[in-house]
Amino acid sequence: MLAAGERSGSTMKRLAEWQKKRSDRRQHPYDEELKWLALAFTVLLRPMVETVDRHGLKGRFLRKHIIAVDRFYREIDNANLKSESAAKFKDRLLKNRHKLFTFLSFDSVPWNNNNAEHAVKPFAAPRRVIGGVTTEKGLRDYLFVLSVCQTCKYMGVDFLDFLRSGEKDIHIFADSQRKERRRPGSDCCAAVESAEIKVS
Repeated sequence: MLAAGERSGSTMKRLAEWQKKRSDRRQHPYDEELKWLALAFTVLLRPMVETVDRHGLKGRFLRKHIIAVDRFYREIDNANLKSESAAKFKDRLLKNRHKLFTFLSFDSVPWNNNNAEHAVKPFAAPRRVIGGVTTEKGLRDYLFVLSVCQTCKYMGVDFLDFLRSGEKDIHIFADSQRKERRRPGSDCCAAVESAEIKVS
């Protein structure tokens, strides 16, 4: 059994590859077989995206699409494609069948790679600033601080508050922040109480 991160990574990678390879359609605008394959894939994926939009990444709602995936693969498996580009897509889809649609069977596995691409941007940004001139130690230190900053961001914790706290574990710090916000008399609760008083 794969860990959730591995499932997520393989799904995102495979769907991202498919999305990037769509440019083949532009390079072969008159390839009817390629158009048919792309349309069939789009028709298959659209209801899944609508389910994700409506219910989130919950396997119990997404599992119903497994029947459509099976039907899609039976259809393309039986298709006798003569176009080289369509045949390559078909082979790629058949080869990666179980990796492409992992998100249908497990909770919280993204169907796309938007989160991954967004998370990588801060790691790639320094290349433009430093022009590729850095030491291994400097890069390692930067990546360490950046990973702590990104983790704080995804956990809803202020990065500078975490650094000032002296706490070494982000999870413990995040829990203490949540408890602080819920505690009666805290700044957050006081703001809510004063707003209720003004409304009354």
